[in-house]
Amino acid sequence: MSDILDYCKGREAQTFKPGQVLIREGGQEGQLFVLIEGQVEVLRKDTQVSYIDEPGSIFGEMAVLLDMPSSATVKALSTVKAYAIADAISFLGGNPEIALYVATLLARRLYYTTSYLVDLQQQSEGKREDLDLVDKILAQLIEKPDEAKHAKRTRK
Repeated sequence: MSDILDYCKGREAQTFKPGQVLIREGGQEGQLFVLIEGQVEVLRKDTQVSYIDEPGSIFGEMAVLLDMPSSATVKALSTVKAYAIADAISFLGGNPEIALYVATLLARRLYYTTSYLVDLQQQSEGKREDLDLVDKILAQLIEKPDEAKHAKRTRK
């Protein structure tokens, strides 16, 4: 969504060299990035899970919105120019169009992830006990946050 770039006008763009890490898995920088140009890869435990090259793409949103460590590393594959937004929550709160875009992006990811997990569950049903983890993940995806906190307390 290149329109997002219009909302960033006036902010300072940063340049990253190929191989440079913008977001480190486990890090807590709390920055939101908007890609201006270049290509980045998203790595989870050193495995590429995504490739981003579309101007206006946003990354770092999950850690910002959940106020938790980053779940993946984002590394420049080429020279990258991006906006690094340190005041991410204020930025999203002040731009409801972008917040809605991010919500749609996250909903789409959740939809595809859940569909994938359901397919895995159906394929593995009754075959391997170690795939019971899929059941646990699906259960957590559909729990409400308050239910999840309560479940964690009762399991201890």
